[in-house]
Amino acid sequence: MLDYRVHTFLAVYRQRSYTRAARELHISQPAVTQHIHQLEQHYGCALFAKTGRGVEPTAAGEELSRALGVMANDEERLQRELRPLNENDSVQAPLRFGCTRTVADYVAPRILAAHLARRPDDQILMQAENTTELLGQIEAGSIDFALVEGSFDRARFDHAVFSCEPYVAIAQHAFDATRLEDLLGQRIILREPGSGTREILERYLAVRNLSVRDFAGIIELASIPAIKACVRAGAGISFLYRAAVESELAERELADVTPADVSIEHHFELIWQRGSLFAERYRALARSWQAYASTTA
Repeated sequence: MLDYRVHTFLAVYRQRSYTRAARELHISQPAVTQHIHQLEQHYGCALFAKTGRGVEPTAAGEELSRALGVMANDEERLQRELRPLNENDSVQAPLRFGCTRTVADYVAPRILAAHLARRPDDQILMQAENTTELLGQIEAGSIDFALVEGSFDRARFDHAVFSCEPYVAIAQHAFDATRLEDLLGQRIILREPGSGTREILERYLAVRNLSVRDFAGIIELASIPAIKACVRAGAGISFLYRAAVESELAERELADVTPADVSIEHHFELIWQRGSLFAERYRALARSWQAYASTTA
């Protein structure tokens, strides 16, 4: 069980105010001040600095928030997992995780079906969001881990590689495009900023001194099916993971127009908070899901 001062610290960190933290915790402001003072004495450094509108964490406060945030989320998960062991409660704690949209729509259904075939009593609670949103949900404790395609801060999150996925250019019909520059005359249809699918393309273009603004036009859609439908209708081209367009390419509903000078692959990774007590369990789950994906491909 975490010390009560840990909860006080995290409330102040979230609220950036001793007064609002006291209100959240239903304790007095002097009690909040005392708890923070005791932590500062224990660690030998200032954790917050006063500002005109409240407080801001110091560098030490930021570092402590990462460690204590992981501990608080692990504590909450332990409570969820231990509670069903009561003889009067047979409901297991759910598997709470998130997936980026490509993974959620085109990878997760296969692995979850295989998972539930082997563990039919497991409860599944899966969120489908972009990478940025999922990282925030992990740190807030809303989910325990995520399967993502986007980049993340490896100082804050640990990971296990799930797969290496090819990334292709698609169009309504085939046309000659031997160089990436041959595609710039096309309108490009993209996911919203913050999505892993878009970020991979933007980082690749940057290496070649290009950006999405160098295409003839940009359409942003927060749905992969909508992007594919627009490409099928001839509204433009797009870049997606092959896993998301495998069936359309096989049925010749879309064409792969990836230029010969473009070779992009990216890892799908299972991520969780660095330092979590459950790290080995997440790694084992990643290995199991890799095996499920390979047998159902």
